[in-house]
Amino acid sequence: MTVNRIEGLVAAPFTPMDKNGNLNPDLIDTYYEFLEKNGIAGAFINGSTGEGASLTQKEKQIQTGRWAKCRKSRGTLRIINLVGGTSYRECIENALFSYEAGVSAIAILAPYYYKPADENQLAEFCALIGESVPQLPVYFYHIPVLTGVNIPMIGFMEKISSILPNFAGIKYTHEDLMDFSLCLSFRDGAYNILWGSDECLLSSLVLGCRGAVGSTYNYAAPLYHNLIEAFMNGNLEEAGRLQRLSVDMIRILGKYGGLATGKAFMRLVGIDCGNFRSPVKNMPDSMFNTFTEDVKSLGIDHLLSKM
Repeated sequence: MTVNRIEGLVAAPFTPMDKNGNLNPDLIDTYYEFLEKNGIAGAFINGSTGEGASLTQKEKQIQTGRWAKCRKSRGTLRIINLVGGTSYRECIENALFSYEAGVSAIAILAPYYYKPADENQLAEFCALIGESVPQLPVYFYHIPVLTGVNIPMIGFMEKISSILPNFAGIKYTHEDLMDFSLCLSFRDGAYNILWGSDECLLSSLVLGCRGAVGSTYNYAAPLYHNLIEAFMNGNLEEAGRLQRLSVDMIRILGKYGGLATGKAFMRLVGIDCGNFRSPVKNMPDSMFNTFTEDVKSLGIDHLLSKM
């Protein structure tokens, strides 16, 4: 399969929830238009930011169907669906659903309970899923901080590329820049390697990466568009300044509880996705005004995404 590369920013959308913690798929149409308006190239759904591990099979499929429907009616944002990672049979079920729904690609997570011992076992697991949808590009989602599976991706690529013809690339969320660089250059750059750490996007650009997946691209796309433009124009001082602003913004996430604070950012820019499900800690509503003031103090209003 010829890899149709994704370049630019791919948002990892938050899963919209109502006030009772139920899936709110009706918001996805507005969400899709919002990302499209802010120059986002794709959406990586049902991932870490999207609480995929906290959703039921049915909920993941409802969400997948709605994003795919938006893709069919508008045809711009590429949709990558994370189909799971513990039961390969459930992953196959989600992969087949993804193909029938019309997504652009699927992604597979490393099994994080019964963990593969090496790159061969990991590749064989992924191939079981990927071969069920030979028409779809298949990405691997490398995030060892959450899966506990920290196998060098260059060895995995050597194995998976030999057994899965529709393997397309990796969403690489790990700060091993040597391994990342080897993946970028594997077979003369034949695969689509997407960077996954927003706080050091600039480092990936220096190594030659041209596509990235991240949660903060949902609500601060202009900041990162400007960063990429500055880098491509050779203005490293400006690119570095914008990356530091990104770091300052991401530090606010930690101050108010971590991942779930991203939904507070979404509320700030006009899309209320509700709360994260337990056990993720949510920021209390009583802190929203203080949070808003902290964001304003960064002076990045003009760099936040707009409705």
